[in-house]
Amino acid sequence: MAEHTVTFANTQQAVQVPTGTLLTEAAQRAGITLNQPCGGQGRCGRCAVQVTQGTVRSRSTLRLSPEDVAQGFVLACQAVVEGDVVIDVPPQEKIERRLTTDRTVAAVVPPPNYNPAIHQTLQRLTLQLKPPSMDDQTDDWSRLKWSLEKKLGRGQIEVSLAVLRQLDPALRASDWTVTAVVEDPSWDFCNDCPAHLLDIRPGAVADNDPLWGIAVDIGTTTVSLWLVELLSGEVRAQVAEYNRQITRGEDVISRIIYANKGDGATEMQALVLDTINELVERACKRARVQATDIYKAAITGNSTMMHLLLGLPTNSIRLAPFVTTVNNLPLLRANEVGLHIHPHATVDCLPGVASYVGADITAGVLASGMADSDKITLFLDVGTNGETVMGTSDWLVTCACSAGPAFEGGGVGDGMRATRGAIEEVWVHSETYEPSWRVIGKVKPKGICGSGLISLLAELFITGVIDKGGHYNTHLQCPRVRQSEHGWEYVVAWGSETAHGHDITLTRVDIDNLVRAKAAIYAGFTVLAESVGVPLEAVEQVLIGGSFGKYINVEKAVHLGLLPDLPWENFQFLGNTSVKGAYLALLDRTLRARVQDIASSMTYIELSADNRFYEAFTSALFLPHTDMSKFPSVAKALA
Repeated sequence: MAEHTVTFANTQQAVQVPTGTLLTEAAQRAGITLNQPCGGQGRCGRCAVQVTQGTVRSRSTLRLSPEDVAQGFVLACQAVVEGDVVIDVPPQEKIERRLTTDRTVAAVVPPPNYNPAIHQTLQRLTLQLKPPSMDDQTDDWSRLKWSLEKKLGRGQIEVSLAVLRQLDPALRASDWTVTAVVEDPSWDFCNDCPAHLLDIRPGAVADNDPLWGIAVDIGTTTVSLWLVELLSGEVRAQVAEYNRQITRGEDVISRIIYANKGDGATEMQALVLDTINELVERACKRARVQATDIYKAAITGNSTMMHLLLGLPTNSIRLAPFVTTVNNLPLLRANEVGLHIHPHATVDCLPGVASYVGADITAGVLASGMADSDKITLFLDVGTNGETVMGTSDWLVTCACSAGPAFEGGGVGDGMRATRGAIEEVWVHSETYEPSWRVIGKVKPKGICGSGLISLLAELFITGVIDKGGHYNTHLQCPRVRQSEHGWEYVVAWGSETAHGHDITLTRVDIDNLVRAKAAIYAGFTVLAESVGVPLEAVEQVLIGGSFGKYINVEKAVHLGLLPDLPWENFQFLGNTSVKGAYLALLDRTLRARVQDIASSMTYIELSADNRFYEAFTSALFLPHTDMSKFPSVAKALA
């Protein structure tokens, strides 16, 4: 097969590739990262590059205008090399993180009456051993094991070869006084698990010396990590960063598709591990802790994120009958997972329920307290997967619907993540139809993030700029409502007001994507309520988890039909319940067992196999709904 030279003008880097190589693969070989939020399916247009010399063969030009094509722009994920070419790569969207938790530690309260001696599975024990003699030639491991068994009150203790190699120098350097770190996972779901000697160090350690663990939530968008001092339950650092997998897919389906191309799975695993390990380093630096002193990790995430982390196959998750490789993972070791903490540290991946209801939801239910409440509760995680749980302390039902990335800025022309320069709140004047907005970072806007899109769409609807079908009122005397090559649109910000000099708009296609996303979420919890015979008006509290949830304006979300029309006091925003659930499971063996109980007691409803979901989804494809009796407060606002 012929070889061709692909030169990247930005870096003057050149690579040799065979005929038929995708430009994205050539870029990867050259060490250049191209954003592929759609997973390389050619749907998002974010990997557009310009061919300045030579030609390539393009499979698709979706989202490229005729002018773009005339100027030599192609989608790198759809363009294959057939000769020598020179490529110019436009500046890629940079991920700039805005975090309130990245500089200060939010107050976190340990479980009531927390006592590490009772609740912790991780123990640090100081042992004074009797030295060997000619009368007692017991081997070092048997001598240590006997002492450990006596202290722990149990047998069945395992040790790795690496720790065995530490025994001789540790014992003899400290006059046979050593400190052992032991994980004793004797909680309800792991009764038969042996205790494991994780580390052995010479000498005694003071009782008040810190013992460290981490709680990790692998979100589709954001990875959050808490560094926890296990003896006190104190959270010493909270850090978060965008999941680096975003450049290979904004939603789980796109990532699964990418992971099943070539070495995609290995790349996806490396990207998320890089993200987590960077956060470990950042948290340890902030707390002045050595990463090798972290002996325990509790990890949550949706089923796809957990599979990608561990290098497990993911394709069956997206294909009927939608089955995971595993929902309940065994205890793992940090060195086999790839975490840069103590190599023998215990890695506890919390249990999931199904392909689209993962450990992030079971942990969230634990953290929310709904599984211990008598109130009929609706728990929502408003994100790309739209997971929902309904129930009380006696019963729990759950489902998930593919809402897509619209509420996180994906699939919207001028959508963006909640970073510096994103419009996060919009108000539209009811007479002039002129907008005003608030921008993250108080700078000129670059686009609109999820909370801003919800706000904007609701304002346009309530002021009559769009009707309940999402169509623009083209008879308004307003220059912001105009027709373009993409159809009718509303100009949120003129080019003279923006950071990049281009108008920021909301098109009819954007509205369709947002309405479909909100319809999926609303239909999901509607079917869930119907399946157990509970009308939505009987719901006593709505708990909204996820980092995005705390930025949602309840009134405007109800106006859209994203949330049920209930009294405002029924809504509570809980923030990242997934990482909080991981934190609770990290600290308390009884709460870890409770997560297992929650996962086991959930009844999962597969919406794709339920005709009621399609009917409910179709009915919700209007603002706020085809049945206005479900939204009396919105009818009143419109009147």
